[in-house]
Amino acid sequence: MNEPADSQQEEEVPESRLSSKNLFRIFVLLSLLILTPLGFATKFYSGPGGVFVNLYLGGILYVMFWMLVLHLVWPDADPLRSGIIVLTITGMLEIMQLWHAPFLESIRASFLGRTLIGTGFDWLDFLFYFGGMVAGILYIGFLRRITQR
Repeated sequence: MNEPADSQQEEEVPESRLSSKNLFRIFVLLSLLILTPLGFATKFYSGPGGVFVNLYLGGILYVMFWMLVLHLVWPDADPLRSGIIVLTITGMLEIMQLWHAPFLESIRASFLGRTLIGTGFDWLDFLFYFGGMVAGILYIGFLRRITQR
């Protein structure tokens, strides 16, 4: 049985210079470049809803930031697993805010220290950390879908 020559040969698809994984990393990096100043800006915002933005929106963005950092380093990581890891560490940092050891207070004396490890314990923060985890899982899934080739 002789089949036409064109059906026997597979169509050549030009190879892209950028793999899906590298394209994903670029999108994650761009997201971090937007998310980082946005997260810091929540600490200075004083407009409508300022208390919510200052105290809670930053927590959502904080968890999303660290999830994206993990996926920048390990792009194939499971978003749920990375979310649970970040949520666990963030929860531990929240509980550490009950501890006012001198070395922690010296870290909290700087803006970056206050931003990274916090200054005051609030049970409500856990709700927003969880929201950040859910938002991070959804966003990472979105980035994977748009970068698949």
